[in-house]
Amino acid sequence: MRRDRTDPAREAAFEVLRAVSADDAYANLAMPAALRRHELSGRDAALATELAYGTLRGQGTYDEVIGACVTRPLDGLDPPLLDALRLGAHQLLATRVPPHAAVSTGVDLVRRHVNEGAARMANAVLRRVGERDLDGWAARLAPSREDDAVGYLGFRHAHPEWIVRAFRDALGGDDAELEAALRADNEPAGVTLAARPGRGTVAELVEGGATPTRWSPYGAVVESGSPGRLAAVRDGRAGVQDEGSQLVALALATAPVDPPDERWLDLCAGPGGKAALLAGLLTERGGRLLAVEQHQHRARLVAQALAGDPGEHEILVADATKPSWPEADFDRVLLDAPCTGLGALRRRPEARWRRRPSDVAGLRQLQGDLLRSALWSVRPGGLVGYITCSPHPAETATLVDDVLAGRDDVERVDARPYLPGVPDLGDGPDVQLWPHRHGTDAMYLALLRRTE
Repeated sequence: MRRDRTDPAREAAFEVLRAVSADDAYANLAMPAALRRHELSGRDAALATELAYGTLRGQGTYDEVIGACVTRPLDGLDPPLLDALRLGAHQLLATRVPPHAAVSTGVDLVRRHVNEGAARMANAVLRRVGERDLDGWAARLAPSREDDAVGYLGFRHAHPEWIVRAFRDALGGDDAELEAALRADNEPAGVTLAARPGRGTVAELVEGGATPTRWSPYGAVVESGSPGRLAAVRDGRAGVQDEGSQLVALALATAPVDPPDERWLDLCAGPGGKAALLAGLLTERGGRLLAVEQHQHRARLVAQALAGDPGEHEILVADATKPSWPEADFDRVLLDAPCTGLGALRRRPEARWRRRPSDVAGLRQLQGDLLRSALWSVRPGGLVGYITCSPHPAETATLVDDVLAGRDDVERVDARPYLPGVPDLGDGPDVQLWPHRHGTDAMYLALLRRTE
């Protein structure tokens, strides 16, 4: 009898790949369910996660390599076979898994989930994939770096070329730094927590095994294990929130405004991480927060994040582009605008292949409408913080430029002083964080003061 070499970690990783491919699932939701089904924890869970996430991150490049090793179009392959080949290619080209193990376990996956004939094909294809390392495949399949740096870097670091171009523009055309940014997107992101002011403390998180973040006074990093093991997280006194997300919200909260400073607005509040941080800060000041969210299910998440905050806050389910409140009614307005999420690709491994350039144009109209609503809502002398989790210039600086064009009632405020200690913030006045520079998501912040 043939010995089955497929282990539970690879089965779990394969299940996640199939869920993403067949059902448009999100890997970060499919992965925990797969780990539970296969009763994986510790090193086995880490292996399954790395295999699934790494395969999804590299999918575009792996598809090109696999396409060079088969005699038919990839869309003519049985989808489970293609996912198993992708998983095998990742192990062969980007991990320390011995080649014979990568091939044999891939073949066994195909035998179990497709058929014997497909398993023989998988054996031949994976052996061809393993004949070169990733640099060797880049030399064969990618354009030369000298002739087409964008095409080469997109292949070598598994990013669609349109995203590579956008990052290059945001980084001022520096290809060395561009490569560092692309490489950082392929490094797994740690889990960062935010202690909610007035409810939780960093000291409590540190006692539970977390490490304080470098710059946010409310952040702590969990190096391993589920954050839910910490009592502060289970009780809602702390929540998962990237340090960059904390920093841009804190910048809006700390930049000076003329008194009064007691009414704040979170214009797109779901899922509630920034709202919880702001509410805690505002409770300490005796103020009131209005959190607006258009979608009912996301409004419920905001309510969960704010539950337990002793201060005054209200959650309003409404379209923020059509304000139901008076003009100039707030001292500070946070607009964490819907965006492509290109600043969090390291956390969302499938996102880079799902997004399209047309998404930017579709979101840009909404972002502009929301920013105009935010500026309408803030009082003269008050501040708007425009935030995106994307470094794409069309969603960041040029969007703000377009909204402010022809207006003389708004001024840009230099945001850099309100991220104290954070290095490499550029020339200002806006701030763009980067994974390769700061170890955070690529959060963008523009601080805007309404002058009249």
